[in-house]
Amino acid sequence: MNPLKKAYCRSFQAVLKAALPFLPYRKPEIIHSVYGIPQILKKKKCDHVLIITDTGIISHGLITRLEDTLDQHFIPYVIYDGTVANPTTTNVNEALALYYEYDCNAIIGFGGGSSIDCAKAVGARVAKPHQSLEKMKGILKVHKKLPLLIAIPTTAGTGSETTLAAVITDAESRHKYPINDFPLIPRVAVLDPKVTASLPPFLTATTGMDALTHAVEAYIGNSTTAGTRADALFAVKMIFENKGKENTLETLHIALNAAKERGTTLVVASSAGDTLIELIKMQEELGTHVPMVMVGQAYGYPKQGVNTMTDERRAELTAAGVHIIHAAHALSGAERGISRKFSGAYPVEIMAHTLRMFGQGTKVCVEIAMMALDNGAIELNKPVVCVGGSARGADTACIITPAYTADCLDTKIHEILCKPGLY
Repeated sequence: MNPLKKAYCRSFQAVLKAALPFLPYRKPEIIHSVYGIPQILKKKKCDHVLIITDTGIISHGLITRLEDTLDQHFIPYVIYDGTVANPTTTNVNEALALYYEYDCNAIIGFGGGSSIDCAKAVGARVAKPHQSLEKMKGILKVHKKLPLLIAIPTTAGTGSETTLAAVITDAESRHKYPINDFPLIPRVAVLDPKVTASLPPFLTATTGMDALTHAVEAYIGNSTTAGTRADALFAVKMIFENKGKENTLETLHIALNAAKERGTTLVVASSAGDTLIELIKMQEELGTHVPMVMVGQAYGYPKQGVNTMTDERRAELTAAGVHIIHAAHALSGAERGISRKFSGAYPVEIMAHTLRMFGQGTKVCVEIAMMALDNGAIELNKPVVCVGGSARGADTACIITPAYTADCLDTKIHEILCKPGLY
């Protein structure tokens, strides 16, 4: 690079870094399920939606839940699925034509970075209808507020749902250029684990490595801030240490969505009730209500005369409509004490150890389902969604039709929605 040009670039970079605290950067509002989108649209008074995606998303059925949700709330929408990798000006123009044809006032980018970048560019053209994308390339040339832009990423790698950049390719010259401005940051980012969980495994793996690469770059870059370095370090730790409490929120989202889709009860293992507090927050965020049963440790376990849940927390959960039961562990408790006393192994204890082959959380899910049924908290012969884990947090969700403890072998595990890998 020419020395004068290099000096100019470095100077510009230094000035921009110094100005960052004073620039209008904002973080998008984060919601954790596509089920929360209708509330957002109604709140913003948006009644016609353009969805920008690609044919791969359509063919894999990833968009079905979003369509069903919008249909249930009678929100009209039109889908543009022509986005290609490295979206072109042709993609933007075609999607823009649909936006005007169907009188849309909101845009949803659904997919990887290409679909979200295309959605950003369409929003920029709506905001500045008399200016071409080429004239917006570079930094801070959009200026105007975009229509409501919602980003739903299907991969972990790009981060386009939170950035101020869109990369577009000129359809004729094949020249690729960025558009960078603060209005391009989506207003809402939907981080729905069920969307990413449905991707092919190889794509999940490669985009996970992409996420790691971006996090490392953000940490070691010369133009970072204290905030970006902290976020980057947190991201790296999550990728390498995603166990226990770090899994709790994702597990709860998967379980809550499954219970909502099936119209059934959510049965959750919790000692102190913290997991149920998170679920209550999610329910409020989504504007939904799924019946919840909390299965806690029996009085006297692990210390005689006490219970691990405080009276205050019990009152808080009861007021929120949570059905709370406390019972001895259906697959451990008594038989564990007998086996210790007589130095042997008994049938139910063997069953518990067998279930632990799938992970501690799977055993807990089966156990709490039977405990809830024994206590009359759920109906006989009706499937429920169960959430279990370990002392580190929730990490497993299953769909189970439990039997009474006395008929424990009649219990049916229909589906394991999520569980940690065993390494």
